[in-house]
Parts: sequence; structure tokens; C-alpha cells
Amino acid sequence: MSDTGILPCQSIEALIDQGAIISATPWANDQVQPASLDLRLGARCWRVRASFLPGIGRKVMDRVPDVAMHELDLTQGVVLEKGCVYIAELQERLKLPPGVSARGNPKSSTGRVDVFVRVITDHSPAFDDIAEGYDGPLYIEIAPQTFSVLVRSGTRLNQLRLKAGQPPKLSTRDVGVDLTQEIAGFRGRRHAGVVDMDHEDGHDPRDFWEPLVARRSELLLDPGEFYILASKEAVEIPVLEAAEMTPIDPAVGEFRVHYAGFFDPGFGTAETGSVGSKGVLEVRSHETPFLLEDGQTVARLVYEPLTAKPTRLYGDRGSHYQGQGLKLSKHFKVWR
Repeated sequence: MSDTGILPCQSIEALIDQGAIISATPWANDQVQPASLDLRLGARCWRVRASFLPGIGRKVMDRVPDVAMHELDLTQGVVLEKGCVYIAELQERLKLPPGVSARGNPKSSTGRVDVFVRVITDHSPAFDDIAEGYDGPLYIEIAPQTFSVLVRSGTRLNQLRLKAGQPPKLSTRDVGVDLTQEIAGFRGRRHAGVVDMDHEDGHDPRDFWEPLVARRSELLLDPGEFYILASKEAVEIPVLEAAEMTPIDPAVGEFRVHYAGFFDPGFGTAETGSVGSKGVLEVRSHETPFLLEDGQTVARLVYEPLTAKPTRLYGDRGSHYQGQGLKLSKHFKVWR
């Protein structure tokens, strides 16, 4: 056991018991993951004309009136339109003890439908990073990019990692892209319907995605389009570590990879029966077309230690992405 590292599930549950993490509604049984905590949308959401940060000394709700266009009632369920930006309350709030900080990430299923989300806290000069000892509410910025989405109070779009001290980076690993399969990837359709973020296996993927075939093991990325691809290499996260997928240096290509960048301990390991699991890559090209080659490095895995082995590992409570290859989000039926 280490005094510095990412907190495992049993430590997160201890913080909940101590009142360091508080919820406006009863906790869900599956809300605590092996090394992260799922966060849930609250009752109110605002369509805003611009993203913002409150900055040192200011609260989020002090700034909302400056940018809000209208308020939405999430208890009734609402459609968040693609191309728009929203700020929503979360049901959870924090009262972190000294020495404990946190970082937000989109959930895998959120990133795979191209919904960009970030945590915002009072007095913060940065998105997603939550200061040691933070005491206050949590908010989320939501910006659907390719599909409009249906959400409601209780929908889970992002997760929180809690950290003791400043965990060292244990190692890094470059991640390449696999363009050798019969279906090399999927491209989001521009004029698709609405994705219900709480409806699993409930959408026909053909209505939302176009399958792609690579030519000469190459794929031309069009600017502004959203792609789902798979990693060339299998990904393995040891049971005493967690990893974050981070974008590669833009000098190797004008594209962004992986909005949802967190891998739980045990992903791709023998202990969880998921050896050979691939990383799914969410890719968006920027201003210029870019020719992607098979095996090209597109992202980097950064490994960090846990303070202790989790009492539950990745997939112990079931996962749509156990042993995954190229796979769409859990909202879609299997492509056939």
C-alpha cells in the first residue's frame, strides 16, 4: 500500500462514508468503479452562449447568469442539441480532506458518441482538475459534437478519479492505430437522430454510423468528421495501476484522439479474462485532411499507481467493453 496514488474503490467508498463525497440522492450500487466514481446529472441545466471558467475567487453560479440563454428541467428529460454548449448541475458534491484531489474524465460511452464534457468547480482556473481539499458543488460542461443526445436527471456522462498526493507517472506507452481489419472504423453520420444516453443496445448503428474500409492500410481523415477506430496493440492495465489515454504531440498530425481517456485496473489482464482487449480511439481531424497509416502512433498511455489493490477489478460487475476490439458505444446494437 502506498500513501500516494489513485484511490481504489474501497477508499472511495470510505470517503463517501466519511461525508467527503455527498450525493443529493441515494447512491447507486454500481456508481463506484474499480478506481473511479461515476457522476450523475442533477435537476437543472443551462444552455449557454459560451464556455467559461469561474476563475479564482468566483463561483460557477456567479457566472451562469452572464452566459445563460435559458434553463432546462432535466427531471423531465431534454434533448441537448449538437453544436450547442450546456452547463448542468451534478448530484454529487465534494468536501475533500487535505491531501486528496480529483480529476474528471468523460465516461467511455460518452466519448464514443462524440459528446465533449468537462467538470467545472467553484474558484477553478482549469477544467477537470479539482484542487486538494475542495469543498463545494460540481458542475459539468456538455457539448455534443456529432449527435444530439437525450439526457435526464441521473444520466452519467463523466467520472471522477480521486488522488492522494501527486501520483508519479510510472511509465508511458505509445498507441498505434489498426487499419488492417475488414471494417477499419466508423464515421459518424452528420444528420442522424437523437442518441438516448440511458438506452443501452437500443439504437440501430446504421442510422448513426458509416463503416469504413481502409485502402492500402490507409485512411483519409476529413476535417471536422468524427471517427471510431481501434488500437493496433492490445492494452493491459495491471491491477495496481490505472492509465490515462492522452493525445499525442500535434506535431505528428493535426487530429485529436480519445476524449474519454481513463482505463480501470485489470483492463486487458488475465485476472479479468480480458487479455487481448484493444483501446477504442475517438478521432477527429482538425483543419486539414490527414492520411492515417496502419500502425501510426496516435495517442499515448500514461500509467499511474494506485494506493492499494482494488477489491473489484475492471469488468467484475460486467462491462460492455470487456475483451473489446473495434466497438461502438453501448447505446448501439452490435453491427452485423
